[in-house]
Amino acid sequence: MNKVVISPVDIAARKNLDIRAGDTVRVHQKIEEGKGKFRIQVFEGLVLARKHGTEAGGTFTVRRVASGVGVEKIYPLYTPMIEKVEIVKRARVRRAKLYYIRDKVAREARRQLRRTRMMSGTEAPVAEAATTEVPTEA
Repeated sequence: MNKVVISPVDIAARKNLDIRAGDTVRVHQKIEEGKGKFRIQVFEGLVLARKHGTEAGGTFTVRRVASGVGVEKIYPLYTPMIEKVEIVKRARVRRAKLYYIRDKVAREARRQLRRTRMMSGTEAPVAEAATTEVPTEA
């Protein structure tokens, strides 16, 4: 008997791929350059959410910060445009969806901006004032 191939994706392998929120994954995605030419683009980031389990419409959301800008991509689990998915690191998280990471990163960025703004004023930085030596009598 001939085996009927419905999808170019190995569905059993993708179903057994245990992607969870908190994992750092490396997604190898096919990008069409034009006229049937494809190249592989790697997107590595933190999995924020996994939706709809292992159903046909299952998706996972990956976030990374690229040159200071947060980039999120939502990948369908069974798309043929994904070459492979590697789990780089697994973190222990206590939430199913990590959407709070967006706000956390924004808060840290604002804190960094506040810190640099204070240092660029006309006053001498605190670090230099603390290192000046006071002459002591011997």
